[in-house]
Amino acid sequence: MPATTLVLSARPLLAAAPAALEDKGSAIAAWFHGLITPAWQIGLTLVLGAIVLALVRRAIARTVKHLVDGVPVVQRKAGGLISRGLRQDGGQADTSPLAAARRGQRAQTMGSALSSVASLLVGLFVVAVVLGLLDVNIGPLIASAGVVGVALGFGAQTLVKDFLAGISMLAEDQYGVGDVVDLGEASGVVEQVGLRVTQVRSMNGTLWYVRNGEILRVGNMTQGWSRAVVEVRVHGEHDVPRVRELLLTAAAEVAADPDLGPAILADAEVAGIEDLTADGALLRLLVKTAPSRQWDVQRDLRARIRVSLGDEGIDLAMPRREVLVERTVEPLVSQRSARVPEDN
Repeated sequence: MPATTLVLSARPLLAAAPAALEDKGSAIAAWFHGLITPAWQIGLTLVLGAIVLALVRRAIARTVKHLVDGVPVVQRKAGGLISRGLRQDGGQADTSPLAAARRGQRAQTMGSALSSVASLLVGLFVVAVVLGLLDVNIGPLIASAGVVGVALGFGAQTLVKDFLAGISMLAEDQYGVGDVVDLGEASGVVEQVGLRVTQVRSMNGTLWYVRNGEILRVGNMTQGWSRAVVEVRVHGEHDVPRVRELLLTAAAEVAADPDLGPAILADAEVAGIEDLTADGALLRLLVKTAPSRQWDVQRDLRARIRVSLGDEGIDLAMPRREVLVERTVEPLVSQRSARVPEDN
């Protein structure tokens, strides 16, 4: 009887042990699953974020390269209509070291700016997803970030304006390194182009730092093509058609020069008599040149025109200046009376 009683009492214990072990195993599995699953999700999110960022940066690099090396369709067609048959190099792209450096700087600056923006956006998205996986309420964080962003926006609106203007300027290729520009108070050769500041070296050597957000208008004197303009004023009694022929002959000599000839893009033209006064008749010679070569062509044209007119005995008309001097002269009688000594 005792043995039978012990066996009967042990059966409930043996039946309850597997149930307890099963419950404990389920709790451990649930804890392990709750620990491992977020880690895998976070890791997968980081990997996917890195892949997306790499793809976006690659797309940005290809787009910037295409934008820098190529030209928009409308601008390319317009440029082709303007310069068709005028360029002596067959319309090929400029391969000078200065142009290559300009394109490289544009690509580097634009690529760096867009890559930074892409990294910021992808990073914020990944952080938001990770916080969501960790059951963190990101609503207050987003509200706080919005308030901070508004405060920074009011405080740094000038800086943001400069950056946006710099990005637009680079995308539109308004000017670049080596261009001669007129920015209003500052004019000269562009030495450095940045997203916030443009550096311009004036003719007297002054280096101007101009904020991109403060540039209201840009006069680029060396973009696409330039024009050499030489004005000659001769006396009205001279043979004006002969003077016109001499001007065109001087332009033809410059076009035949081995150094300056390749810089001439079209035949010279004289726009008739631009001004007619008592001082003489004004003739204007126009020559289309390569960018930044108009000043060299103008200097050579002036020298040749001076020699040609001198050989023909044609003098340049100088502005007349008449100076009228008025002074008061005392009467002769009063002067003589002043010289006679008084008798004592």
